[in-house]
Amino acid sequence: MAMAAKTRSPAGAARQLRDEFGVCPIRNVLDRIGDKWSLLIVHALTDVPLRFGALRRAVPDISQRMLTQTLRDLQRDGLIERRVFATVPPSVEYRLTAMGKSLLKPMQGLVDWADKYQNRIRAARNGFDRTVAKEARPRFKPTPTSP
Repeated sequence: MAMAAKTRSPAGAARQLRDEFGVCPIRNVLDRIGDKWSLLIVHALTDVPLRFGALRRAVPDISQRMLTQTLRDLQRDGLIERRVFATVPPSVEYRLTAMGKSLLKPMQGLVDWADKYQNRIRAARNGFDRTVAKEARPRFKPTPTSP
């Protein structure tokens, strides 16, 4: 007996996918581009292909191991491509794919937003930290001492 298909909201459809496959497809993508290093690497590759060493200099706080892993993840997701040149020693460069380039416009929106609100966010964090520090202080009333 066939049942009529129900119309679902986008949230309902995403929830159904998550329930059926155990993974939210949106979170799956955002986990990659929202990690600590991926957007910085994509940004570094915006204008020109770069070799590993140049990428390491462009993203100075990243370890060699983390850069290697992030490059592999971005390549696996189709955002960058790795090109090996037959030289001795072999040279390798990384460049954005068409899909990687399509990320630049939304990424720029996020960068612009972060630039616009960074001072307000910093002030909010400082205010929050001061409030939490105040609340964490022990509130003892001194007991009178006898002479």
